[in-house]
Amino acid sequence: MMRKILPFLIIVIIAAIIVTLFLSLASTKRTIIVNEGNFKQIPIEVKIGKYIDSDCKMVINDLTDLSQVIIKNGKSWFFHDHGGLVKWLEDKKFKDSAVVWVMSRDTKKYINARTAFYSLTDKTAMGYGFGAYENKKDLYVDFDTMRLRMLRGETLKNPSIKKQLLGN
Repeated sequence: MMRKILPFLIIVIIAAIIVTLFLSLASTKRTIIVNEGNFKQIPIEVKIGKYIDSDCKMVINDLTDLSQVIIKNGKSWFFHDHGGLVKWLEDKKFKDSAVVWVMSRDTKKYINARTAFYSLTDKTAMGYGFGAYENKKDLYVDFDTMRLRMLRGETLKNPSIKKQLLGN
């Protein structure tokens, strides 16, 4: 009798586990990869743990190096490392017309990425090293220089560049 009930019992338990998993996934917080409707192209208030980085697909858990790309149709994409933003944006048709905001490390507000200055040696989420600043200091570079360095692989992820910039 037990041999006949055991397979049925196993199937019921597996079905219960599957149903529980689906219900728990359905009740989790919805994350945002692309936000729509931002026709004013202004920075969106990003909440930690709710937004997904469009380049690496990780949940954004730190706003220190947050970037946003916003195009005329109101779509917005989010990044937690400015290097990832550059990499992602490079092959997009709207790369030159998009409004790009970056969180400034020195003033703690959103500034235009194209007029910001970038450190080459900051600790960033993906390790590229490009922290954005509103105020220029020695050794900071402009957006175009940061972009070129990123695309050439001249980041802190490159051991020879890291040694050159940090000496270790």
